Amino acid sequence: MNLITKLLQISLAVFIFSANSFANEVNLYSGRHYDSDEQLYAKFTAETGIKVNVISGKGKALMQQIITEGASSPADLFVTVDAGNLWKAEKEGLFEPIDDFDASSIKIRSVVPDNLKGPNTTWVALAKRARIMYYNPRTVSAAELEGLTYEDLAKPEWNGRVVIRKSSNMYNQSLVASLVANHGVEATEAWANGLVSNMARKPEGNDRAQIMAVANGEADIAVANSYYIALMLSGKKGTEQQEAANKVVPFFPSQDGRGTHINVSGIGMLKLGPNRENALKLIEFLLSETAQNHIVNNSFEYPLLEGVNPHPLIAQFGTDFKQDQTPVSSYGEFNPDAVKLMERAGW
Repeated sequence: MNLITKLLQISLAVFIFSANSFANEVNLYSGRHYDSDEQLYAKFTAETGIKVNVISGKGKALMQQIITEGASSPADLFVTVDAGNLWKAEKEGLFEPIDDFDASSIKIRSVVPDNLKGPNTTWVALAKRARIMYYNPRTVSAAELEGLTYEDLAKPEWNGRVVIRKSSNMYNQSLVASLVANHGVEATEAWANGLVSNMARKPEGNDRAQIMAVANGEADIAVANSYYIALMLSGKKGTEQQEAANKVVPFFPSQDGRGTHINVSGIGMLKLGPNRENALKLIEFLLSETAQNHIVNNSFEYPLLEGVNPHPLIAQFGTDFKQDQTPVSSYGEFNPDAVKLMERAGW
């Protein structure tokens, strides 16, 4: 995208929002790519009378757009996937701590655990996703799975058997950052070197491509996010992927230790947003039972709210697995270390 095109996009966004700047509305910049979210915002409008204006795009590009727009930005809220992205926005000084708003803060804090939000509640998780393993039941034994951890994938017995995405992928960066948070850089780099040595092929493709590789016999075990197996099983990505999903088995690693790695999609209220009260109302709504049910039944994520069940395609694999309690905000803090050590390892 050239500079002129980018400036035109920014100008258009500002024009669209400023045209109704005094209306009962809230302006949302969203890096979540779910058509069902639009239905959710429509429910919010029906309940409150507050119109939700959405600008969609990739998280990193939207964050840069907010920075570029500066004080003239119409954005009230920023939604993105991965805690690392939320941490970066926080470090840019874009968010207004929700703790500064007593009544709303109490309601929001009662729902979101401390390890799933930013300091002073600068941002909060909306839904959870686990980064799990998928194995081929014909080539991986029960004995190999017993007590299996992320760290174990660097051991010699997994040589030539593992597939995972490139190191440029934010989900992988956050997984490695969580290992740095728990083990330090030196130990995590040694692990990364071992993992790279055990890869069945050079990293390529998205998370679903890793699952496909296991189903097709290219590898014995893959690392990918939890919701992708449900997406594939649903048939929404075609018959080939649906059949592949039925050939692999999801596995929740590190159950005898820290627990399975958890990441989030989340939201933060922007410091310069013009519609703060409406922004807080939308956050509260997104953490309500109605919204949480809508989110998990369309995105296949795990809910934040107790008492809400995941979609049956996800729930069938278990919902009571042990979850890593490492603060997700640390994924951003240790991201630079994670990226550098992954590069040194040749990932």
